[in-house]
Amino acid sequence: MPINVWTVTAAAAVTCLATGLGALPFVFLRNGMAKHWLGTSNAIASGFMLAASAGLLWQGWSLGPWRLLIGAAVGAVFIHGFRRLLGGGGDVVLGGLTGADARKAVVLIAVMTAHSATEGIGVGVPYGDSEKLGLLITLAIAIHNAPEGLAVSLVLVPRGARVRTAAAWSIFSSLPQPLIAPLAYLFVEQFRVFLPAGLGFAAGAMVWMVWTELLPEAMELASRRALALGGGLSFLAMLGLQIGLFGV
Repeated sequence: MPINVWTVTAAAAVTCLATGLGALPFVFLRNGMAKHWLGTSNAIASGFMLAASAGLLWQGWSLGPWRLLIGAAVGAVFIHGFRRLLGGGGDVVLGGLTGADARKAVVLIAVMTAHSATEGIGVGVPYGDSEKLGLLITLAIAIHNAPEGLAVSLVLVPRGARVRTAAAWSIFSSLPQPLIAPLAYLFVEQFRVFLPAGLGFAAGAMVWMVWTELLPEAMELASRRALALGGGLSFLAMLGLQIGLFGV
């Protein structure tokens, strides 16, 4: 198959759509999504996101540690400023969510969208080197995106969002991938320079989101056992998946 900008865009579109698969478990669990499960769901989502952040930092360190650290700091500051811009969330609406729930969902989607931009570079750049490497990275990121969609759904569904809404927002958060991948393919060397900063930005944004939004609520609503099991197991599962797929 000849590789060109359109085939790269199509490959990135596949990785984008794979994010929506993360909502599938809630097709079977939706009747059990009581509000009291909110703390545990936050803990599980935190584990997924912290493991993803660790993987990003590990990848970026060898590419450019200073650019990585600067990107991480900028990512944390960006999410902090974005939260302040939204205020208490009283007038924020997202689908069927309103108020503080909607604000938390909007911040999460912003964080995951920023993360997705770096994955778009990750899809596009390898195709500039070889077709085989590009296909392998596309498959790896597509598999990797499903638990990221699950992290989004874990925040949305227990707060009252429909499963299809959670799937749609999960896919939306990955839209930068088919937008950025073809540009990264066309301008490989230029995008390689920005990759460490992009990885750091996404990691900083996710860690800040977990530390300030998800974990405090999880600690308030869930038992320590649920917090440790949910967060710990999801962290180990995501970390293991990344090591298997990317060697990090």
